[in-house]
Amino acid sequence: MAYTLAPNTNVASVGHYELRQCLGEGGYGQVYEAWDQLLYRSVALKCLAITGGEAGREQLIREARLAASLQHLAFVNIFGFEDDGRSQYIVMELVRGSTLRDHVAECASNITRALDIIDQVAAAMAEAHASNLVHGDLKPSNLMLEPGGTVRILDFGLARHIDPLATQSGAPEDAQGTIAYMAPERLVGLPSSAATDIYALGVVLYQLVTGERPFASLNGLALASAHMHSSAQQWQFPVHLDPDLLQLILAMCARDTSLRLQSMSAVRARIAVLRGTAAAAPRPGPGPGPGPGPGQGPAPTYSPTPRWWRTRRLPRRAMLLGSGVLLLAAAAFALVPLAPAWQAPIAWRSDSALMQSGLESLRHTDRDGAIEQALQQFGAILAHHPNHAGATAGQSLAYSMRYVGDGRDETWLTRAATGAALALRENDQLALAHAAQSWVAALQGRGADALAAADRALALDPDDVSALHAKINVLLRMQRHDAASELIVRARTRWPRERTFADLDGTLHFQQGDYVGAEQAFRQGLQLEPDAVLGYANLSAALSRLGRGNEALSVLQQGLRMQPSGALYTNLGAALFARGDFLGASTAFEHAVSSVKGGPNDYLKWANLADALSWLPGREQAARDAYRRAMQLLQPMLARAPDDPTFLTRMGLYAAHLGNVPDALKWAERGAAVAPTNPDVRFRAALANELSGKRNAALAHLVSATDLGYPLSAIESEPELVALRRDSRYQTLAMENKR
Repeated sequence: MAYTLAPNTNVASVGHYELRQCLGEGGYGQVYEAWDQLLYRSVALKCLAITGGEAGREQLIREARLAASLQHLAFVNIFGFEDDGRSQYIVMELVRGSTLRDHVAECASNITRALDIIDQVAAAMAEAHASNLVHGDLKPSNLMLEPGGTVRILDFGLARHIDPLATQSGAPEDAQGTIAYMAPERLVGLPSSAATDIYALGVVLYQLVTGERPFASLNGLALASAHMHSSAQQWQFPVHLDPDLLQLILAMCARDTSLRLQSMSAVRARIAVLRGTAAAAPRPGPGPGPGPGPGQGPAPTYSPTPRWWRTRRLPRRAMLLGSGVLLLAAAAFALVPLAPAWQAPIAWRSDSALMQSGLESLRHTDRDGAIEQALQQFGAILAHHPNHAGATAGQSLAYSMRYVGDGRDETWLTRAATGAALALRENDQLALAHAAQSWVAALQGRGADALAAADRALALDPDDVSALHAKINVLLRMQRHDAASELIVRARTRWPRERTFADLDGTLHFQQGDYVGAEQAFRQGLQLEPDAVLGYANLSAALSRLGRGNEALSVLQQGLRMQPSGALYTNLGAALFARGDFLGASTAFEHAVSSVKGGPNDYLKWANLADALSWLPGREQAARDAYRRAMQLLQPMLARAPDDPTFLTRMGLYAAHLGNVPDALKWAERGAAVAPTNPDVRFRAALANELSGKRNAALAHLVSATDLGYPLSAIESEPELVALRRDSRYQTLAMENKR
């Protein structure tokens, strides 16, 4: 198949399809009107932008098949799928007409017409959802009106199949939906679902009723922030809007998915009720309203572009007014379930007070709801000052904290990077903006850039907590312990009540094999903040290394009594695993990878689960799947930081578990060469070599690990080293260490 693109000409061709004109272009690629030279008919040909190699191609084929399975007349027919080895094309029915975007003004003055359009879309989408398909990008430009009034749904050639077992939320490249129509949960990284389609259709209905989308004056990051930090109850509605229609929009666009209409059939049922009473309900029109009745004043006219003073007043619990400015509601970024703060409005506060409160929340990010509170404060500023550099930088830091927490979703890191760049563009002399950039660079594996950004921040503000935190983290990751120690002393002297720096001090001692010093530092941190759950996780790890398993379990239970945490469940599973309780360990690790109690996008949690499952009869395949998931999540991190010894040795260890000996030895030995004095790195290299059949190398790494402080008790409790421990050479090593 030959392919030659020549935009704006009529000579390009794809196989036997002659391209005639470009109909549109978007994130998926270009759409052309084409002539089928075999069947003599006009078709639409979508040239797809392919990413992901062969896997990406297979995914697109599956999606085209799913879309072709839809039978409702509203869906555009799929005629074929073409692949010339370089590009891929979906051959579709050519729909004549105009998009709904061109009819918004008309529908704003004809509510009956608007309801008919929404009902047609809901009927079609109900069928799609019954087949476990979601659209993911419903908006006026993807809805075509044929001359007879029939609605056709475009871009379902790239619909998403609902996978009830999916553990990965949408990556940045999958977030194709337009921000203005995206449900709040999509904006924080959750995948498309039937609920997000209902929300999007509700926004379309709102636009048809009012003449414009919510926050019509905002775009980009400011628009996303406005949607995340408000609710539909705070949108502007015309004063004459039928109360039942208003309630329909609010029910379709509820922030909390449990309060949102649960199906497209439910949407249709509500529309049917509205149609039954539409004739009796007052409707806005382009001309004057009806004359006043007895005892009434003149009926106010309706403008398609509502004004604040003409906005329907909702109950006070849903909307607060201060100095004539609408205050946006609190954000919530807890993935499942949605936190109560998701709906709660906040009282008016000055920008300086909001900044101070947001930064204070960032100092306690492992407290339940702290990151949500920080995002709430920064979002409230951005709602009326979209270019506020400080709030944008604070929001970026909050996204970075969310990424390094239980989430580990690349969406958070992408948002953090965007926010840091925007903050620096607005004010490159702001220390907080450089601190945000340092965090992003560090999480992207760009250690030198992270240090440079932190140094710029500290040059502008030597006491900036975020910059000090970021720089110490990078130094620890780079194994620059002397420099890290010096900076920790400085930070703890300047901020003696800052628990974060006590934890970083403990981490430094832990990395150096000084578990007694680590215990002391972690306990000091808990004295400063007794409700810091990560402090309990850290302390339990140090106690486990000191052979005080019962005490470690007790500490973990103290943390779990306060709130669930992936870190706590991870360390609980590790403690149970060390005792040989593999069933209990697997249960704890399953909690750690869950969306509710932990984080499904953390490679380490999946690897731990795999370790436990591999010792349970009949769970071998599940263990292998978990190892593959861990490698899949670790791969982009290793690509960003190819010399990170932790990533290298962990990748080698997982490859060894899957029987990939060449890669296992390559990664393990490379990691050990990068950080030869790190006891944990040496231990993982030993384990990878033992699993790969390299006993001599495994023993050599174990000797180095124990010399560097790795506890013999941890080696004795590792079930994968049972055979090695029977080796006389290991027994000699053990006896020498026990002396």
